[in-house]
Amino acid sequence: MSIEKEKSDHQVAEVGQKIQDASDTESLRNDIDPLTGERKLVRQLKNRHIAMISIGGVIGTGLFLGTAGSLANGGPLGLLLGYTTMGSICFSVMLCLGEMVAFLPIPGGHIKLAERFVDPAFSFTMGWNYWYNWVIVLPAELSAASVLLGFWRPDINPAVWVAMCIVVVVTINMLGAGAYGEAEFIFASIKVITITGLIILGIVLDLGGGPDHDRLGFRFWKHPGPFTQFQGIGGAKGRFLGYWAVLTQAAFSFIGTEIVAIAAGEAKNPRRNLPRAIKRVYIRILLFYILGTFVIGILVPSNSDRLNLKATHGTAAASPFVIAIQRAGIKSLPSIINACLLTSAWSAASSDLYTSSRALYGLAASGNAPKIFLKTSRNGLPFVSVIFNSVFTLLGFMGVNSGSGRVFGWFANMTAIAGLMTWFGISLTYIRFYKGLKAQGIDRTTLPFYSRLQPFVAWYSMIACLIICILSGWAVFLKGQWATDTFVTNYLPLALFPILYIGSKYYYKEPVKKAHEMDFITNIKEIEAETYDDPPPKNKLEAFWQWLM
Repeated sequence: MSIEKEKSDHQVAEVGQKIQDASDTESLRNDIDPLTGERKLVRQLKNRHIAMISIGGVIGTGLFLGTAGSLANGGPLGLLLGYTTMGSICFSVMLCLGEMVAFLPIPGGHIKLAERFVDPAFSFTMGWNYWYNWVIVLPAELSAASVLLGFWRPDINPAVWVAMCIVVVVTINMLGAGAYGEAEFIFASIKVITITGLIILGIVLDLGGGPDHDRLGFRFWKHPGPFTQFQGIGGAKGRFLGYWAVLTQAAFSFIGTEIVAIAAGEAKNPRRNLPRAIKRVYIRILLFYILGTFVIGILVPSNSDRLNLKATHGTAAASPFVIAIQRAGIKSLPSIINACLLTSAWSAASSDLYTSSRALYGLAASGNAPKIFLKTSRNGLPFVSVIFNSVFTLLGFMGVNSGSGRVFGWFANMTAIAGLMTWFGISLTYIRFYKGLKAQGIDRTTLPFYSRLQPFVAWYSMIACLIICILSGWAVFLKGQWATDTFVTNYLPLALFPILYIGSKYYYKEPVKKAHEMDFITNIKEIEAETYDDPPPKNKLEAFWQWLM
């Protein structure tokens, strides 16, 4: 009897999946938004796509290249503490975002949620800040890709590499969300295998398993020491400032974890798949970033000249992993690792274009950008938004004259601050969301995803992000350390946020949403209709795959 019931449940689930797939196919032809008159975005991203997109937002060039400057500024312990601090902030933000987006997986993600739970002016500010963030990080990743390609052929003009990367990234995005999801699945899989392999290799090298059989242990924690005296400032003050310098650089590595919110509008079965992706974020933070930075700290001395991207003229030799492998005397492996890191840069740049185009689509849907950006193809591709954002890839050519490593640093600073302001906005939106649920008597335990740590982690992430942004460029105020480019790239994104909010507040003239008036109903029926049970696994291999994804 139980066998028959199990078989019946399996058949029902399969029928549900087929109906969903059929409705998706039908929606490619007929899904017109009655409010805009344009075709809606189509839910083409599967569970495995969402799972890998969330990983792709975590693993990028920030870990492979950005950690070089962080190690030089903070030392091995400063690097580890800085990434641990930023990891805790990232996880807190994802708990906020996860609860809201699993409940309301709508196009525009947190941009549209800000309109519902704060006010239209805050949605306008969040939207344009987020769009700016991803438009700026796009050329940063292209610069990083040219850095990595220059490892093999430094004699070739970086413009050639930038142009090649632009073609790859734009092509992937013009093929639609499904193609982007498949490409990201492949790229992110390579990233996961690469970083896992590098961590294992790093531990082996540290224990003396390399060709030179040199057992490192914690040698570099003793000399030159666990902390760096930042800018030669002595005592505890210099060590603390070194740790603080790591925070902004670490932010660049973590920014992007939240793109699952933007992908929510194109995710299949979002109420089931999004919570799964968000629940696994902490594992990825611990495994890839915390363990990864620990391994870097025991393999490479913080006083190595090769850690400076500017000093090395922007070559991949500045990657701590490549430095460690070359120090151990392994000759062929750096090129293999560099090829894997290149896929990381391509993956990140592809995600940047995807996210910026969907952010612009979300802005247009809210009436905060020209309606032309709502234009979609028969396959649900917002092609006008993609083409418009593709123009900004040309900023990647700035690295041709200024040096790819230097330009990467500029864009990384601007991205980190804009990203932290996005996290600030998400945390604030969640606090309003939390108050709205409480005022309207909605039990949080009935939501598709919730955390018992709320609202404490929301307050923590909101305050921490704001403080880090305000103090991000403090180094330029030290005697003899003024640098106009550093000041502008750190404080321009911070200044834009209140300017955008005050200006849009004056334009909209709408008060902040009252808790008892917040809209928790619109779109719910449509979302519930798109929720279904996944077919149960047929064997142990399928069961493992479902657990993994």
